[in-house]
Amino acid sequence: MKHIVVLSGAGISAESGLRTFRDSDGLWENYRIEDVATPEAWHKDPALVLDFYNQRRVQLLTAKPNKGHLALVELERSYQVTIITQNVDDLHERAGSSTVIHLHGELRKSRSTLNPKLIYDIDGWSLNLGDKCELGSQLRPHIVWFGEMVPELERAAEIVSAADIIIVTGTSLAVYPAARLIDYTPFDCRKYIIDPKAPRVHSSFRVIQQTAGDGIPSLVEELLC
Repeated sequence: MKHIVVLSGAGISAESGLRTFRDSDGLWENYRIEDVATPEAWHKDPALVLDFYNQRRVQLLTAKPNKGHLALVELERSYQVTIITQNVDDLHERAGSSTVIHLHGELRKSRSTLNPKLIYDIDGWSLNLGDKCELGSQLRPHIVWFGEMVPELERAAEIVSAADIIIVTGTSLAVYPAARLIDYTPFDCRKYIIDPKAPRVHSSFRVIQQTAGDGIPSLVEELLC
């Protein structure tokens, strides 16, 4: 069975109503990155950081997977599919995708500040000061902040390097180190990028200048023929 690897970014989630960080009306509009998404921000004002991610969780709980998410699930009928996403939402999982790797963490999970291997599901939307792990330390959002290592990056690179087909969607390929993953694509694999404003990538990529919600279902139909 051939292996399809999907590299997904914020654009696919935007079509479900989740604002993206880099849009003019995005969540960063009222927050400085340094104030809510760095280890320094957490040490300076954990209450502000927790509130920021609580707001994001409230928004996520009202969102639903869109046509792009759902179409990717259909690929599993004929292919092994691994989704490597820069997104911290769970829309791929809620759509039904069975193998999803989150490079930047997961919004609906928390982790121990004492032992990062202790990870917990968040029931509902709130994570607050005083919420502690089993070791008694404060829980923090299970998010990879700016300046932190990306634990899943090496695993993701290995998966990309063995892919038969690569699909890039919803990402400008401007966020590093995740953007470097396309450098690991095998020479002989089929490569697609779905984006209405597709960035310049290697000439071996077939460019589909559509949104994820339109472009993914069309490509999936083609691949399943």
